[in-house]
Amino acid sequence: MITVQNTINASVDKVWEFWTAPEHITKWNFASPDWHTPHAENDLRVGGKFSSTMAAKDGSMSFDFGGEYIVVEKNKAIEYVLEDGRKVEITFKETANGVEVIESFDPETQNPEEMQRGGWQAIMDNFKSYTESN
Repeated sequence: MITVQNTINASVDKVWEFWTAPEHITKWNFASPDWHTPHAENDLRVGGKFSSTMAAKDGSMSFDFGGEYIVVEKNKAIEYVLEDGRKVEITFKETANGVEVIESFDPETQNPEEMQRGGWQAIMDNFKSYTESN
């Protein structure tokens, strides 16, 4: 698995809300400024599904990213299986410096692992910036 992480200077309740609420997901879920997430849906429960559309702002490309939850422990953990069968695990841990968010995922086979790590870390960094500034 590939792991990315960050420590968010906010309460665990706020971090959880901003990570899981579609109206927030659309504000941070992209790896570079020329992309955005114009749509997100989230049924946050075991067996529930989520989907977000990630798109280039110039309209040249888009894709849907979605899966099904297998673990949901409020303010602590989320695990899901992507539509292609890969697994993702996320933990939320309160620390003296804020909430440590650790996300591990099975890599896909089309792109180098370093590229995948960089993209997922950039999204995590956007999440940190968005959450801390709102």
